[in-house]
Amino acid sequence: MISIADIFAQEVLDSRGNPTIKTTIVLTDGTEASAIVPSGASTGKKEALELRDGDGRFYGKGVLKAVQNTEEIIAETIVGMSPYDQKLIDKAMLKLDGTDNYSNLGANAVLGVSMAVARAAAKSLNMPLFRYIGGENASVLPVPMFNIINGGAHANNSVDFQEYMIMPFGFTKFSDALRAVAEIYQSLKTILNESGHSTAVGDEGGFAPNLENNEEPIKVIIEAIKKAGYKVGEEIKLALDVAASELYKNGKYHIEGKEFSSDELIEYYSTLCEKYPIYSIEDGLGEDDWDGWAKLTKKLGDSVQLVGDDLFVTNEKILREGIKTNTANAILIKPNQIGSLSQTLATIRLAQRNGYKTIISHRSGESEDTFIVDLAVATNAGQIKTGATSRSERNAKYNRLLEIELETDEYLGNGI
Repeated sequence: MISIADIFAQEVLDSRGNPTIKTTIVLTDGTEASAIVPSGASTGKKEALELRDGDGRFYGKGVLKAVQNTEEIIAETIVGMSPYDQKLIDKAMLKLDGTDNYSNLGANAVLGVSMAVARAAAKSLNMPLFRYIGGENASVLPVPMFNIINGGAHANNSVDFQEYMIMPFGFTKFSDALRAVAEIYQSLKTILNESGHSTAVGDEGGFAPNLENNEEPIKVIIEAIKKAGYKVGEEIKLALDVAASELYKNGKYHIEGKEFSSDELIEYYSTLCEKYPIYSIEDGLGEDDWDGWAKLTKKLGDSVQLVGDDLFVTNEKILREGIKTNTANAILIKPNQIGSLSQTLATIRLAQRNGYKTIISHRSGESEDTFIVDLAVATNAGQIKTGATSRSERNAKYNRLLEIELETDEYLGNGI
């Protein structure tokens, strides 16, 4: 019987230069596997707690407490358990913590163990991680929601919306879809250079120019799509991550120096969708604006993918409320919002059973870890957000998808 022999953890750095936790699981058969936990900048209020030290090191952002909790408290409970009992291990950690949001152990400590256990189990069986998690039904490579211009909390510029993305449609192979968005990215860089705009990038690799308003990025992206030789609205559509919770103050949404009510903002989105081929809007309203979300869903839900990120925070209980009230029609999935692989999978299953589209997502603070790629394929999520092709921690994910395509000869499926 193979079991968990030991657990090690250490403080490492993420793509923003902040500390995060890397966890290594050692099995009794000698298998070793590690996982690195990501970290978000724009976070929902109801996310699981990311434990930080709060002392003088790294301006309080150190994770040595999470490391200690992993090696001393969690290890004492799960060493000796079977690595193949993922749900049992994850439940044991939830019980050990004793809270709903891991405010004792830290969700970063718990998730590091949860991911590393799954990876170790897959490695010990000589199976790809996506196949171990998803079985033979894992058959869909996700369509990329490709971040091409950054704003909001992910960039130091004048653009309010957090992400402007492009999505490839009608491509049967992931490699062809990736080529298309990568070429458009280079096309946009040329256009920005020629017009005297900065080609510095934000946290997720998208360009972060200072543009006049929130509509101008859409116009320049459309220009880049055409210049790269692709058909706007047919081969390439647009997606927005507004991150509206970041724009909500004193009962109003503050955009371009103006104040918008929920109704006014919904009309604004409706106008944008009439003018441009926008397939998806993420966090179009604030996480507490449930009445507004209901109106937004009623207005645009039949024609636009409306994604809840801060709204749902990968939480099964909150998603159930959304399903009950017909709020949004898609959910962003970030494992570190909820704390364990088992909880993440439960939320994905609930969404898919109820017709909500699922998008597996990175965070703004990332690493070379590619766990979310295998998770996307394992669950047939159909869509993935993992940044632009200009930063190695983002390209690691795209390159892993290329590996999976080569390994399985799978094709882009029915995720959109």
